[in-house]
Amino acid sequence: MLGLVCAAQPWLSSALRRPLEENADGKYISPFHDIPLFAGSKEDKEIPAKRLKTTGTEVLFNMIVEVPRWTNAKMEIATEEPLNPIKQDIKKGKLRYVANIFPHKGYIWNYGALPQTWEDPNHTDNITGCCGDNDPIDVCEIGSKIRSSGEIVQVKVLGVLALVDEGETDWKIIAISVDDPEAQKIHGCFHMENTWLVGKEGEKRK
Repeated sequence: MLGLVCAAQPWLSSALRRPLEENADGKYISPFHDIPLFAGSKEDKEIPAKRLKTTGTEVLFNMIVEVPRWTNAKMEIATEEPLNPIKQDIKKGKLRYVANIFPHKGYIWNYGALPQTWEDPNHTDNITGCCGDNDPIDVCEIGSKIRSSGEIVQVKVLGVLALVDEGETDWKIIAISVDDPEAQKIHGCFHMENTWLVGKEGEKRK
């Protein structure tokens, strides 16, 4: 696992502050370009391994956490800024937040993206009939742990949803962190309802 921390830029206002990713040597890196898509079984001096890390037959991926569970601020990788920091999205001059859906608050999962992926705005998807949204592929991580913005999490894919948002294709990967206590029991979306539902404090509900 790459050793990464988030470093805030103090010269920006608190509302517009962009955390940057640092590696273990204190060098700034891009979460969009410098983090490998696949989780390597070994990494030597931050060079991804040629052999992919798996859980038996399941290939693992690196997920960049943008929005921690139970928070409202709509954070995203700034794909057009140098080093691609994670920032709060702005629409029509206003910071964006997601609404609460009772009894939950904010995002009901850890939300983020797969590094080194991109939905092409010039390519028409043969399933949705729409072009891509010009962003990395989104991930909804359903494990019980609340993650931090900028955290790199190794996940296994359980399924995928094809959404159309304002006329653009917006794929959502459903995944679970491999360190979640229930990860070994869940191998697809069809297992989730029978295994557990996660409550606000992380408790399991049958």
